[in-house]
Amino acid sequence: MSDEDYCTVVQAAKPPRADGPPYAECVLCREPTEYPESYKGITLCPRCEWLEAQRTACSG
Repeated sequence: MSDEDYCTVVQAAKPPRADGPPYAECVLCREPTEYPESYKGITLCPRCEWLEAQRTACSG
């Protein structure tokens, strides 16, 4: 297995950005996100998205 295989990051589909309120709540911290409230699925605020990306990043 090469380093490239190990560190491949799969980009998950992101919900569409909202044009304005109401915004969906972050599933981790319950703060408003940048996504519409009508979106069905997991939504994270910018801070939690960044923390999740750091947590799952390849440290290789």
